[in-house]
Amino acid sequence: MIESDRELSAMVQELWDNDNNRLRPGKDYRISLQGKVGDTMGNDDKNDAHGIPLFTYVDESIFKKETFLAFISLLDNYVSDTGEPEIVTPEEEAENHKFLDSILQTPTMKIAHKYLVEKNLSPKDQTKFKEQLYCIWFELYARRGSSRPDSSGFEHVFVGETRGGRTVIGFHNWIQLYLQEKLGHIDYKGYSVSANSPLPDEKKHILALQFSWKDGIKPKGSIFIGVSPEFEFALYTLCFLTSPNERVKVQFSLYDVEIVCHHYNQKHIGTTYPVLLKYQTPKK
Repeated sequence: MIESDRELSAMVQELWDNDNNRLRPGKDYRISLQGKVGDTMGNDDKNDAHGIPLFTYVDESIFKKETFLAFISLLDNYVSDTGEPEIVTPEEEAENHKFLDSILQTPTMKIAHKYLVEKNLSPKDQTKFKEQLYCIWFELYARRGSSRPDSSGFEHVFVGETRGGRTVIGFHNWIQLYLQEKLGHIDYKGYSVSANSPLPDEKKHILALQFSWKDGIKPKGSIFIGVSPEFEFALYTLCFLTSPNERVKVQFSLYDVEIVCHHYNQKHIGTTYPVLLKYQTPKK
């Protein structure tokens, strides 16, 4: 691992250690992995467990916490189809600011902010830092194939989008997945695993999976499970601002992870998500 990755790994470990709102697998939530699927999916996929959900239990009391409440309020603010221009109402803009205000008070975002200031990558003034975050995550831009602003980093990563009505793009957040599955809009197909990646289990906080949403298909996606919105926001912001590369490897807790983080015009997040490379079995 190169030196810059070691330093970033230490920061991610600090974020992980201070993610006070992270849910405990098997206690605060339970999942049912079911079968393995391939990288493509047809209508006769034999591994589909016929509507059995991924989430079998979530302690929804966590959703009453401030950052979760503020995060969930943003999930219905977007038109999923790319090519359809987004119109941000004053009420939606206020919700964006309320979310940023809430996460900026958390240990994880304070740790990330302090580090970014030390690296001269973010302003020390919190109001200006918030403006930087708003630009990275919430400013609209035209995604590929569109001539009008129809997307944002937040929409793509945390809410999900559809392209041509048949393909799901983005959608890398477990809270959105759980809530959409609860509404009957998600059909979880199974987990996916590459040749060199570890097999998933119900205790790991990272999962590669396949699902359908709004008549579209997500052949392969990867998400954190059970972490807080502020942890993901802090982690992905760190990776976006510290690394010019679109893939950075970090080690924290029991995980070796590659964070994919594509830049859009160097100002916005195009997409970002975790890929589990290795898992250290916890000592008994």
